[in-house]
Amino acid sequence: MIKLFVGLGNPGTEYEDTRHNAGFWWIDQLAAQLKVSLQPEKNYHGWAVRTQFEGHTIWLLKPATFMNLSGKSVGALAKFFKIQPEEILVVHDELDVVPGEAKMKFGGSHAGHNGLRDIHAQLGSDAYWRLRIGIGHPGVKSEVLHWVLKKPAPDQKTVIDTCIDRTLKALAFLASGDMVKATQMVHTSKPPRPKPPRPAAAIPSKEGKPNESSDHPAPAPGPATD
Repeated sequence: MIKLFVGLGNPGTEYEDTRHNAGFWWIDQLAAQLKVSLQPEKNYHGWAVRTQFEGHTIWLLKPATFMNLSGKSVGALAKFFKIQPEEILVVHDELDVVPGEAKMKFGGSHAGHNGLRDIHAQLGSDAYWRLRIGIGHPGVKSEVLHWVLKKPAPDQKTVIDTCIDRTLKALAFLASGDMVKATQMVHTSKPPRPKPPRPAAAIPSKEGKPNESSDHPAPAPGPATD
């Protein structure tokens, strides 16, 4: 089960609306849903709150360090409360997932994400869960730094916010430890595709059956009258 929910981002008003703060956005939405407020916790180098959800004790954490030192905050809280790496979910922005989608992942490489890199180092393990919030890729590697530290376009922000709302519906599974169902919910929580229009109903014949023959077309409409 997940005991520690961590959202990654950079502190400061100049960063709060940038793509790199998608993890902060997720934790803020979760806190609002649970009707709790994160408070500064000097010992854990961030903002944190402990609360109850469906009989489970969970922590919410936003590191107050800059992204590159996120592990300092995560490691401090996890070690003090003896929370194991596999009981941690780190929510972060993901370049390789399009806006509006999210992916769950357990363990593996940090893939160059500096926040994850430091968490790897501080926990001494890569065996923790990640929820990757799609922010899209600029298409050119040299533009990545500028991209993540820039605000998304309004339409992209809207679909990211909608994605966050959808992924939060997996909270009960995450807290109870049903990671299979949580992952399924996150991965299948794309906006539903619009249904194709239904074909027009066939014109009934005089016998009350659908007129399936093209040999008897419907009469042309008469001239309009006043």
